[in-house]
Amino acid sequence: MKRRAAIASLVLGISALAYSPQASSEAGWVSLFDGKSLDGFSKVGDANWRIEDGMIVADKGNGFLVTKSDYKDYEIKAEFWVEADSNSGIFIRCTEPEKIGADTCYEVNIWDTRPDPSYGTGAIVNVAKVNPMPHAGGKWNTFEITAKGSSFTVVLNGQKTVDGAQDSKLANGKVALQHGLGSKDAAGVANDKGVVKFRKVEIKPL
Repeated sequence: MKRRAAIASLVLGISALAYSPQASSEAGWVSLFDGKSLDGFSKVGDANWRIEDGMIVADKGNGFLVTKSDYKDYEIKAEFWVEADSNSGIFIRCTEPEKIGADTCYEVNIWDTRPDPSYGTGAIVNVAKVNPMPHAGGKWNTFEITAKGSSFTVVLNGQKTVDGAQDSKLANGKVALQHGLGSKDAAGVANDKGVVKFRKVEIKPL
């Protein structure tokens, strides 16, 4: 009987682990997606988000993947790949999930060809500029974003691009991943193409 009970406990323990695919191997970190589905997000807009080879991918349209949960103080670690003209970003503390933007969220930008580069890749739009702007296109990159109270820090590939910027207008909200409209062409038409990939997005509450 003791042996059967021990086996049953082991099976239950393994089942419990299998039931939590979002648990990270690092203490305190939680993955926002499991590499198999987008069930942890709501789609806003018409971007063609999908899972390919365990990665979140979009290459057309204008839209967001928005977490279903709200977060307040935390660190985010994200690995991403974009083309040189891709417009993307990680939006944090989003207060209106159906209306994602720099007014309703903090926009940690990924956009090497932004017309105003001071708020391009590595910046927080309308909060913290970058100078010089780093470039993310054509390679895998790592973002480390910390939001604690009214203080924000952003590190791109080990380089601090935002160092303790202060802003208190948004205290908590959802996290959103972007595939957006790029720069306009000579005819004034914005480009909605450009590959965006995320292979890891993890969050650690503080």
